[in-house]
Amino acid sequence: MDLLNTLVDKGLRRETPTRAEALAVLATTDDELLDVVAAAGKVRRHWFGRRVKLNYLVNLKSGLCPEDCSYCSQRLGSKADILKYTWLKPDEASRAAAAGLAGGAKRVCLVASGRGPTDRDVDRVSDTIKAIKEQNEDVEVCACLGLLSDGQAERLREAGADAYNHNLNTSESTYGEITTTHTYADRVDTVRKAHEAGLSACSGLIAGMGETDEDLVDVVFSLRELDPDSVPVNFLIPFEGTPLAKEWNLTPQRCLRILAMVRFVCPDVEVRIAGGREVHLRTMQPLALHLANSVFLGDYLTSEGQAGKADLEMIADAGFEVEGAGEVTLPEHRAGGGCGSHAGGGACGSHGDTGCGSREGGGCGSHEGGGACGTVPASAPAPAASADEPRPDLVAVRRRGAGTDLAPNA
Repeated sequence: MDLLNTLVDKGLRRETPTRAEALAVLATTDDELLDVVAAAGKVRRHWFGRRVKLNYLVNLKSGLCPEDCSYCSQRLGSKADILKYTWLKPDEASRAAAAGLAGGAKRVCLVASGRGPTDRDVDRVSDTIKAIKEQNEDVEVCACLGLLSDGQAERLREAGADAYNHNLNTSESTYGEITTTHTYADRVDTVRKAHEAGLSACSGLIAGMGETDEDLVDVVFSLRELDPDSVPVNFLIPFEGTPLAKEWNLTPQRCLRILAMVRFVCPDVEVRIAGGREVHLRTMQPLALHLANSVFLGDYLTSEGQAGKADLEMIADAGFEVEGAGEVTLPEHRAGGGCGSHAGGGACGSHGDTGCGSREGGGCGSHEGGGACGTVPASAPAPAASADEPRPDLVAVRRRGAGTDLAPNA
């Protein structure tokens, strides 16, 4: 396929595809899907080998957000039956982070619902960052606190933060249909503030909100222009009690095409599979590892994810390996030694993921724009369903980990 050969060549040279080429990836047929995955996999392996970076989310403050992001279970007016609690203390957050680190995560993403942090909130998170790093010197910490005011990114960097996550989520032309309490420009401004403060910027998208192929290409090209180190790709989880509860627009094949398109447009960037992979990729998750080089381990902000042990088995069975704490994530040309090196004073990694990628579905900063969710309990197997049928049975609200007395699913 001439298109795929062209895209591989461009990816190896870090050359941007045309919009028409990116759209063509999304328009490929199911018969062509494995060829698309194989082509994008060549680009992924060229820049990242077979390493998979593990990230772990800690939800510092859950629910009661004043913003009206339609995809989010923590939004203003949400009727989703999620956990609601105020700020975790630094020692509580450090204990929560330790579970993910014990499971193999090299980055902790600290997320809090809300429009953006107050100066007092920045102090709280700074204390939490210090507490985590006192226990785990080599860990990368990404903050995801919403819109930043002047000087706040610098304060987080001084406290030891390596990265900041804030997702664009969707195209500029459709942003107002998803959120009205802040603007697309506000999000772009926060990503730029993180860059300028010396933090590694992380910014991604949410697929499955009813957007067109053109919208997806628009937001990915906008991300390429912003040049974050990490791009979390979230797949909307339609939480009951949110405006997008009936939006079931994704199939596993569609998700793989989207990830391939992101890899071709952002060839040397950490592409992270964030919220929604268990719900929409399902048994096709191992194929997605040929496209993305980063995932979240265990649960998300307000929904359950695949068990950490199952994630590790999946990575090994697919022929990949977990990236170690001492390994560099990003290619050397991206960031003075790249993420994970903690050398030369360079900021590491990506913006979490959302991602931080995401807390869930919307990734960090969007407060779970579609966060990934859980698996069906073994005692209640799901009935057979076709790939394009809604799967509300896979949406499980988190009831353990941060904000509870129960052990997390790391």
